[in-house]
Amino acid sequence: MSLLQLIKLCRPQQWYKNFLVFLPLIFVGRLFEKELLLLSIAGFVALCFMSSTNYILNDLFDMKKDRLNSEKKSRPLASGAVKPWQALIIAVVLFAASIWIALNFSKYFTYSLLFLFVTTLWYSVVLKKEAILDILLIGVNFITRSISGTFLINVSISPWLVLCTFFLSLFLSTAKRQSELAFLGEHAQMHRSVLKKYTPQLTNALIIISTALLIVSYSLYSFLSNYKHLFFTIPIALYVITRYLYLAYSGSEIARHPEKAIKDWKLMLGMLLLVLLDLFIIYEKEFAKILIYLSQTMF
Repeated sequence: MSLLQLIKLCRPQQWYKNFLVFLPLIFVGRLFEKELLLLSIAGFVALCFMSSTNYILNDLFDMKKDRLNSEKKSRPLASGAVKPWQALIIAVVLFAASIWIALNFSKYFTYSLLFLFVTTLWYSVVLKKEAILDILLIGVNFITRSISGTFLINVSISPWLVLCTFFLSLFLSTAKRQSELAFLGEHAQMHRSVLKKYTPQLTNALIIISTALLIVSYSLYSFLSNYKHLFFTIPIALYVITRYLYLAYSGSEIARHPEKAIKDWKLMLGMLLLVLLDLFIIYEKEFAKILIYLSQTMF
């Protein structure tokens, strides 16, 4: 087993989901507090180790089906580059490392990791075969990642954090199901059995519902939060969401693999502008101090 195959087995391209752990830190306005930032980084690492554990176990369960999928047959386990016993040992090591990191910082964060492990395992074994429940559980796991960040920095759980992350997950998951149906066609259920329970009409309705709920929840938060200028970001957020919808309906692989969003420069530019504007509005005082310092230093 080569180092490259080991990295591919852990699927680091999927770790972007764990950036949700930073949301509480960012939106309570404490991103520049070094101690809390280090805690969140440690939490991110622990979440990444746990995510890789779950991905390895999922690949062990799906090894035979993945060999029939043109996009998944090159995975280390499906291709035979990594033996099942090797993958299992790596999964155990990553699980132990994740829990060890968590126990050093927060009891409740540790509970969050264990909950994420159990629910993801439940998804891999049972719920990924159940329509609607599969995408709802993915949403629950998104919420778990985001609220785990509140346990690390010891702040209260915001209902807006729960709503926005859940509807974001629902939006991404329904777009993925719609794209999978379009890409795999009549062979869809051979690759993912739950797809025989989804229809283009159902996925289209779910996309409309999740898109509307995501836009409304983010818009309401923007108007009702303590950051009075946050509503200026709504048009950019709307562009990012609709651009992703366009890619999903046009057959782009990005809907099936959100980690490949970097291939679409328009989507990435929109996301970058949204993040930067959010940060500037939330931390306008800090940025003002930085600008004053730079101006004094330069002149």
